Amino acid sequence: MTTTKRNLAGALALALGVTVSACGNAPGAMDNRSLYSVKQPVVERTSYTLDVATGYEGLPIAEQQRLSAWFDTMKLRYGDRVSIDDPMSNGATREAVSRIAARHGLLLADGAPVTEGFLQPGSARVVITRTTASVPGCPDWGKRSDMNYANATSPGYGCAVNGNLAAMVANPEDLLNGQAGSGETVIMSSNKAIETYREKPNTGAGELKSTGASTGGSGSGGN
Repeated sequence: MTTTKRNLAGALALALGVTVSACGNAPGAMDNRSLYSVKQPVVERTSYTLDVATGYEGLPIAEQQRLSAWFDTMKLRYGDRVSIDDPMSNGATREAVSRIAARHGLLLADGAPVTEGFLQPGSARVVITRTTASVPGCPDWGKRSDMNYANATSPGYGCAVNGNLAAMVANPEDLLNGQAGSGETVIMSSNKAIETYREKPNTGAGELKSTGASTGGSGSGGN
């Protein structure tokens, strides 16, 4: 009788263990037990090109107007990278493109990415490289399992923070490389202002100046 009960208890424990293991390893089960979000911003680059006719003196007026209209149509903005592929390496052409890009607050980049298509003789190719950031798979409101034996995070964990970051960053390239520092930290800049405040003499320092004003009156005498 005792042996039968022990065998039955062992069989129930084994069956329960198999059931729990099956639930924990089921396809789609939540398995991220860390505070690291699986949903991360992804940066994508897209290149747009425009071929312009060039001359010995650079970019003709008509081509400059066409290039300016293209920049307006593309809504050129901060974060875009403008470059030129000029087989002749004409400085006048580069100067004209740089001047038009400067109207949108952008500097002409050095070098141009490799693009598709053959560049006709007597022409140059202006390239706009635009980066966008997004978080694939967000929002994720799916419910993978009613039981969370791994004590893992929800499927949409990190979508709110990373989605807002991808939408608000001015230059998505900063998510990859960041910005190069000038060598001067914020602490160094703030210390200069603090030292100036401490060392500059107060306006009320020193002795008070005498105004030198005196009052007097005239009296009348009687005879």
